[in-house]
Amino acid sequence: MITFDLRGHQLSFVADSGVFSKNTIDYGSRVLIDAIPSEWLNQETKLLDVGCGYGPIGIALAKEANCYLDSVDVNERAVELTRLNRVENGVVNGETFLSDGYSNITTRDYSLIVTNPPIRAGKKTVHRIISEAKEHLKPGGHVVCVIQKKQGAPSAKKMMAEQFGNVAELTRDKGYWILASTLEEV
Repeated sequence: MITFDLRGHQLSFVADSGVFSKNTIDYGSRVLIDAIPSEWLNQETKLLDVGCGYGPIGIALAKEANCYLDSVDVNERAVELTRLNRVENGVVNGETFLSDGYSNITTRDYSLIVTNPPIRAGKKTVHRIISEAKEHLKPGGHVVCVIQKKQGAPSAKKMMAEQFGNVAELTRDKGYWILASTLEEV
């Protein structure tokens, strides 16, 4: 059991072997959680956490806004833990299910997609998770990711600028870059 104060809420998470950062909420995820502008979170927000692990990013953000949250991961144990942790923290609006990136996601109107992508899966996978967000965001929606500089943040920033026509650095902290792109409104 891991307990953290995230965005003004004391949250508890059950973690286990076989999931990323089982002993604590990793620093990059905490930086991403803190970097999301409050104005992007409200009851109307439709949030997607891609590669959710045991759920800390999506749960912390959804808890603050009391908003809809879908959480997906390719790891069955991560999905089980996220389901448990959502109930534990009172975040019940939305679903948690298995999906390799967006393979099982049909929704195309998320206002915010967040990811701490699986860096060890390789640059191609990381870039796919970020770029394919475009197909699932509503106009004006945002995709936000955390990547360490030494693990490819500069190339991810370049790719996001090319794919979305814009990219912003929400923050940098101890080598972690929080990058955001917005789907242009037509």
